[in-house]
Amino acid sequence: MNKDTFRKELHRFADWIADYYENVEGYPVKSKVQPGEILSELNRGNCFEHVGMDTLLADFERILLPGITHWQSPNFYAYFPANTSPPSILAEMLTAALAQQCMIWETSPAAAELEEYVMMQLRDMIGLPETFTGVIQDSASTATLTALLMARERATGYGINDRGFAGERFRLYCSEEAHSSVEKGVKIAGFGKDNLVKVPVDGNFAMLPDELEIRIHNDVQAGFVPLAVVSAMGTTGSTAFDPIRAIGKVASKYGLFHHVDGAMAGTALILPEMRHLADGVELVDSFVFNPHKWMFTNFDCSAFYVKDPDELIRTFSITPEYLKTKRDEEVNNYRDWGIPLGRRFRALKLWFVIRGYGREGLQAMIREHLRLAGLFAEKLNSRKDFQLLAPVAINTVCFRYVPLNYGGDLNELNARLLERLNSSGKLYLTHTKLRDQYTLRLVVGQTNTAERHINEAFDFIVRQAEELCGKES
Repeated sequence: MNKDTFRKELHRFADWIADYYENVEGYPVKSKVQPGEILSELNRGNCFEHVGMDTLLADFERILLPGITHWQSPNFYAYFPANTSPPSILAEMLTAALAQQCMIWETSPAAAELEEYVMMQLRDMIGLPETFTGVIQDSASTATLTALLMARERATGYGINDRGFAGERFRLYCSEEAHSSVEKGVKIAGFGKDNLVKVPVDGNFAMLPDELEIRIHNDVQAGFVPLAVVSAMGTTGSTAFDPIRAIGKVASKYGLFHHVDGAMAGTALILPEMRHLADGVELVDSFVFNPHKWMFTNFDCSAFYVKDPDELIRTFSITPEYLKTKRDEEVNNYRDWGIPLGRRFRALKLWFVIRGYGREGLQAMIREHLRLAGLFAEKLNSRKDFQLLAPVAINTVCFRYVPLNYGGDLNELNARLLERLNSSGKLYLTHTKLRDQYTLRLVVGQTNTAERHINEAFDFIVRQAEELCGKES
């Protein structure tokens, strides 16, 4: 492809992207393809035959686009959002063009220093103490694993890195509602999932600090070494908030490393009136949240903060001769601040988003999402045949359909309702189970979701629920 053709294609693809966002609301939110359907279609062609961009783009639209779940649709209410925005997309275009490998300062000084700068600005914007230093990770799962490895090495004088485990009997703690990444991190770090103690929760699904202390005390008596606790600042199931300050006091009393997972909910801290959700964060050792979930920044971009960056670097630093440079003592080489050596230029899109909207612009968008979630919850409460199953702490609404005088299995009924809703293509919700109750989750966080979308979603859910129940009566 010569430079003139490349320029032409850039314009065509830019137009395609703009058209996509103009029309995304018209696509089925959840893909309707069946397993193996796309692979079968791909196998019909010859992957090694040269084709032009006309054919490639046409095949993309014909084969792949039907298999896309449209996370950027304003009717996407599933999981937690992975939203983007025009400033972020434009920055990603530059990132792709520059194709930086940002492992050390010398391979990209701008990337290293922009990351240092933007993480300080983000820290101040969400109200973290200045004692925290930040680095961008790819995901909260990686950040949690990184925190567990830091805890492991600090407790052993960085000995496990050198000699491996030598019979240590560590225990780690999280709530029964904690994200699955905690258990995965415990397994990868070599602790064994049997040594992850899941602490009971209260009526709002938040960890009980007294129960945490009881389990720590019992483990000490049994000869275990309590190592770390992970608090959830917004659980995945219901966005419950563990009491960080009370847990922090227990962690301090027993010398535990304390990590806070605020993956989605951390964005709410941009609002001063929501800072109470992180009360006690100054006591913790590490904190993570994902701008790629609710801060309008393309996946992947996870903001990981630590109180002692020297502990982080000492845990991960390996410096073979071929990576040494004359500037190593003067700069941050972020390859030493996490698991991978290679790193993308993630700071650019975060910088574009913060400057493209400004603090007030971001605050206005987050406040609107909170208002819309509250509006949806109010609509549910206005009916006797729907039930809220958890407090609406921020933007996640957990509910179920409970038709009057229904004698059947409510879990089965709500599972069928969810399948009916999602198969329509008009919206996309997911579920969880809260105290064994099948729970529908509606999360308001997609960048362009507006009040009309919430009103339409509510009306559609009610209509589908009534039709489903009517068919069974």
